[in-house]
Amino acid sequence: MQQVNSRFLIVLHSFRVILSLLLIIHGMVRLLIGGAPHFGTYLSEQGIPAGTVIAYILTFFEIIGGCLLALRIFSKWIIPVFLAEIILGLIMVHAKEGWFVVGYGRNGSEYSVLIIASLMLVWFSEDVFTKQAS
Repeated sequence: MQQVNSRFLIVLHSFRVILSLLLIIHGMVRLLIGGAPHFGTYLSEQGIPAGTVIAYILTFFEIIGGCLLALRIFSKWIIPVFLAEIILGLIMVHAKEGWFVVGYGRNGSEYSVLIIASLMLVWFSEDVFTKQAS
């Protein structure tokens, strides 16, 4: 196989770190402003048992999982969990709000779609790093 350009690896890793920071910040803000109980109430209202417990689990997963993702630790297990979380959020919250997050709408789907595509890119590019190391 052809050797991968080192500049490409730097860009790809930088993309992974930026994506990880977005996920970490999302969890940190929810934790620091006390949003997890409100998120838990919303989940319970949607018929999800133990909504507050799940809200805290997701919040800590975003923080810890985001750190591990940035470091490329357990990525092949972490990314599917993030994908499930974001896709469920898209279905439960954002899709009914329309496409736009700001401007022509509020709380829409566009950001979630971007995060899903970004997670897929990072997930499918994992083998680039693996093959490069061997």
